[in-house]
Amino acid sequence: DFCREYSQQNKTRLHMPGHKGLGMLGVEAFDLTEVKGADSLYEAEGIIAESEANAAKLFGSRRTFYSAGGSSQSIRAMCLLACQHWSSDHNGTPLILAGRNAHKSFVQASQLIGFDVEWMASEEDYSLCRCAISPDGLEMHLERVMSEGRKVAAVYVTSPDYLGHVLDLRGLADVAHRYGTLLLVDNAHGAYLKFLPEDIHPLTLGADACADSAHKTLPVLTGGGYLHIGAGAPVGFEDTARDAMCLFGSTSPSYLVLQSLDLANDWLEKTAPAAFSKTVERVDAVKALMQSEGLTLTGDEPLKVTVDCASSHIGFGTVFADRLRDFDIECEYADRDVVVLMFAPNNTNEDYEKLSIAVHMLMQVQKLMPGSDPERPSFSDRLPERVLTPREVLLHPTETIPVSDAEGRIAADVHIGCPPAVLPVVPGEKVDRNAVAVMDYYGIRSITVLK
Repeated sequence: DFCREYSQQNKTRLHMPGHKGLGMLGVEAFDLTEVKGADSLYEAEGIIAESEANAAKLFGSRRTFYSAGGSSQSIRAMCLLACQHWSSDHNGTPLILAGRNAHKSFVQASQLIGFDVEWMASEEDYSLCRCAISPDGLEMHLERVMSEGRKVAAVYVTSPDYLGHVLDLRGLADVAHRYGTLLLVDNAHGAYLKFLPEDIHPLTLGADACADSAHKTLPVLTGGGYLHIGAGAPVGFEDTARDAMCLFGSTSPSYLVLQSLDLANDWLEKTAPAAFSKTVERVDAVKALMQSEGLTLTGDEPLKVTVDCASSHIGFGTVFADRLRDFDIECEYADRDVVVLMFAPNNTNEDYEKLSIAVHMLMQVQKLMPGSDPERPSFSDRLPERVLTPREVLLHPTETIPVSDAEGRIAADVHIGCPPAVLPVVPGEKVDRNAVAVMDYYGIRSITVLK
């Protein structure tokens, strides 16, 4: 309301931004800065703090903090909070046990904060985009690490993943807490999970903190996100959260993004439950139709449809995605193996009808890609050798070379086909033959390495 009222006043804007409320996009009048009454994101005590409190009630968090830098900002801040909490009672370098399909912002957090990472490989060798971790598997990792005399500051997992697989977060939280550590969740693709008929949001299932990309699944502008602190998190865990968010975000956060987060609160309270319930029904119908046409689907996220192209025997996923584009349908992601489609309540009847027609027509042809698909290399059985920590890599000179020439070199950056995904090689690790094969399979042609 403040921004709308401000935009309607005949103010002489002798403050930033330079467009002065005018411009070609038509939204400039609402694009404000920290003028009197507008509050300040990293020192919030007015309308922003009030809006965040409203969001906390909706999500059932102890505290919720807005991000104008997406989940990337929230992930880095969440890791810092976990390390600060651990360091209050321990000496040395904090250790985070993490699923290997971590978003690159997690790796960057380890470089900037300096915590150590113990990677958990996927328990299933399905796709680079999936990292299956069970409660039993987590317990094995924790037992091994702690038997070596090391303490774990937090467990970090990604759920849902990019293909729509949802981990057993309740089981993972129980294991983590039983071993005296925290559960942090990259929930970038799952902000909407709170508002389904069955609430399966990470906070509800026991996560101590999670990062949500509101803009991915809610009617929020790109960059809008949340850092949620769970009700069961340690006392005082959130005390420095705003400072942590400030450390990793711009001091000029977009007020357009913040307004969209605020407006979403009203929508989430009044409209979201019914809207998502209806959308789940429609997506279930689409999934049934696609399966009846002979397509094999994977993943269990309600509003994501992931086509397993290899099992469906329709050739490369990238080619299937191109054929969908012939029908003016743009997918979220495609690689050799899969095509990912994301739905939300704002999808129209025409969207569903167009997809249904396209799938029916394409499956009548079933000749999308001549030839056979090369065998996918395995990447879950072992990880590359670590030579340096990701943080140590930051201070070394680098160069970019073809992946085909990278065997034996030390990786200096994160190279993946999609974020988040299982990382073939992490900064500081030696590129081995298997990592080269994985990157080649997923179309990664160049890599940054140490000189």
